[in-house]
Amino acid sequence: MKSNQHLGASFRDPSGFLFIRKGLLYRQINHIYRENYQNLMDSGLYGELVNSHLLIPHEESDIEAADPQRAYKIIRPEPLQFISYPYEWCFSQLKDAALATLKIQKIAFEYGLSLKDCSAYNIQFHHGHPLLIDTLSFETYREGEPWVAYRQFCQHFLAPLALMTYRDVRLSALMRTHIDGIPLDLASNLLQRRTWLNFGLLSHIHLHAASQKHYADKTVDKSTVTRQMSPTAFLGLIDNLEGAIRRLRLRIQKTEWEDYYQEAHSYTTEGLQHKLLLVGEYIDIIQPGSLWDLGGNIGLFSRLASDRGIVTVSFDVDHNAVEQNYLTSKGEGSSYLLPLVLDLTNPSPNLGWHNNERMSLFDRSSPDVVLALALIHHLAISNNVPLEWLAKFFSSLSPWLVIEFVPKSDPQVGRLLATREDIFPDYSQEGFERAFSEHYTMQDTTQVRDSDRILYLMKKRADV
Repeated sequence: MKSNQHLGASFRDPSGFLFIRKGLLYRQINHIYRENYQNLMDSGLYGELVNSHLLIPHEESDIEAADPQRAYKIIRPEPLQFISYPYEWCFSQLKDAALATLKIQKIAFEYGLSLKDCSAYNIQFHHGHPLLIDTLSFETYREGEPWVAYRQFCQHFLAPLALMTYRDVRLSALMRTHIDGIPLDLASNLLQRRTWLNFGLLSHIHLHAASQKHYADKTVDKSTVTRQMSPTAFLGLIDNLEGAIRRLRLRIQKTEWEDYYQEAHSYTTEGLQHKLLLVGEYIDIIQPGSLWDLGGNIGLFSRLASDRGIVTVSFDVDHNAVEQNYLTSKGEGSSYLLPLVLDLTNPSPNLGWHNNERMSLFDRSSPDVVLALALIHHLAISNNVPLEWLAKFFSSLSPWLVIEFVPKSDPQVGRLLATREDIFPDYSQEGFERAFSEHYTMQDTTQVRDSDRILYLMKKRADV
């Protein structure tokens, strides 16, 4: 990306924008936002939110502005550990992000400010906490004005959470299609009829959607609109939304992988401990600053890295496994582990205007090492991805790879082949090593005890 180029995630905001210079992220604050920024800083709200881990800290910078004619100030936000998007979060992550947003609004109100937008993309998980990363989201509260971010909050938070609760957790994927928030009429149509008996959902989704539809084709003279909302009613709305969010509970449905490590057919106790020991030793050899665990399940092996103070992103396609992983991480107070939902066969792409508002997964970060444990057989056999393609893919992600080869003699592979023809003659230890040696040098090869599985420590070849 060229220096001074506006980042796609912030180009819509007239108050300012993000830009990169010499590899560092800055935010330009434009003159149009001067009063609101000074109110944020001078009122004490900034310090309150930063100390409460609800707002990303920043430093004011004296570097040259990217757009000097409009610039009021340049700030440098604290770098994030990893950028994630709402369609990659589990239910409890989205719920915690929603509650954090409402908490920020309540605190801001005490200081005479209010959130002018409530995009879920303005929340990131940083050091284990959901916090606001858009310093320009605040405006001075003027008594009598309604909450301008109300509809956006409902579309970005309440609607997807309601659909995940009452329909199917996988409907969070709708946020990938509707990056401006799930339309309320769509959410209303998809929700079960019994949700009309839920006062929060009735008010903020069903009737809200009906109101939008009623006014959609009408011309409104804004000069004649005198909507007034008292401070008491304003806070009442926030409290009502908070109650509606808190009452939503995920209905856990049994899935194939959430109890993977408890099932007898996976590993013996000794075999699992041996595998944990090996992976821990490999991590200590590499000494990475960041790690991705692809197919991380409930995060058992991810914690080998995060417990060592390594920034770790743990991906899995199973929503329930990611939910368990997140709740465990939250309970432990982990500052280094971020569980996310990911289908490796269809990873998050570039989205939005000019495909530049939301970055693809692989454009956001490059880890020092990738873990691919008990994963290769699912990609190669269940999804028909050739070993050569897998080797090339993994080598594009990081310089180090810890990978487990699961042979056809393993019960898990036997299950995969039980209902389909074996059309994988190259899927063998020899075929695996041949494909991966094109991109890596094998640093260590060890068989996991009480199994036929093989663990590899690989380093990317310098000539690739």
